[in-house]
Amino acid sequence: MASGEQRKQFEVYKKRVKTRGKPFFPYAMFHDTIMSLVVVSVIVGLACLWYFTAGEEPGDSGVLGPRYAEEADPGTTSFVPRPDWYFYFLFYLLRIFKWPESVILGTVGIPTIALILLIAVPFLDRRPERRLVRRPVAVVAALLVIASMGVLTYKGATAKESLPGETLALVPSWVEQQGLSAEGQKGAEIFAQAGCTSCHTYLGAGTPNLGAPDLSAEGAKNRGKQWQIDHLKCPSCVNPGSPMPPFANFTDEQYDQLAAFLEESKGPKGGG
Repeated sequence: MASGEQRKQFEVYKKRVKTRGKPFFPYAMFHDTIMSLVVVSVIVGLACLWYFTAGEEPGDSGVLGPRYAEEADPGTTSFVPRPDWYFYFLFYLLRIFKWPESVILGTVGIPTIALILLIAVPFLDRRPERRLVRRPVAVVAALLVIASMGVLTYKGATAKESLPGETLALVPSWVEQQGLSAEGQKGAEIFAQAGCTSCHTYLGAGTPNLGAPDLSAEGAKNRGKQWQIDHLKCPSCVNPGSPMPPFANFTDEQYDQLAAFLEESKGPKGGG
């Protein structure tokens, strides 16, 4: 029954093509191909304009901006990382699926499922009906997608991050809960100012990102201060595959203080 209806609709389509216009293939496909080439050419042209008009030194701006910016400092105490606006929805999804076990669902699972459904729509709904009032399911689905993207984008744009100063105010409570030494307290202050809570959590503070572990009881693992120092200097050398960036701008004294803080972090009241 369905195939007979499809054949009937195809015949109607062929008749309309003969009387009203040209078939989709190859005419419309040819136009789409030409337009795609134009768009790609414009993008390549703008990229070349940006690259060849900008200087090679950081800050030397060309027609479309500088080729290089200042070198990123992983030990900065003032920069709060934020994505570009078109990734705000994904940024907020990470806040919803913030547990390490569910990060893959928020970053890959949901966007991939949505993309597959979008690609499948033309194959699942092949009716010739174009009036919106006759397609309630498609209209409702489109409105839900638009509303969801809008809400997630807004929430991601207005989400507040913990500033280093706010985190630094928590250090006295960390000292009390963990029973930190003077050296450990200095390390806690560096930990708070270096923005470590942008990825890690510590005694309820911070935001877990990319599966970064909670460091509240890091010292209970008894790794040793030297292991902590080596890991700070080159995380991927100590832990292959680690996405954590190296912190190579600290002094030897600061490394010792940070390592002491992490080794003394055995949970509230030293794990007791």
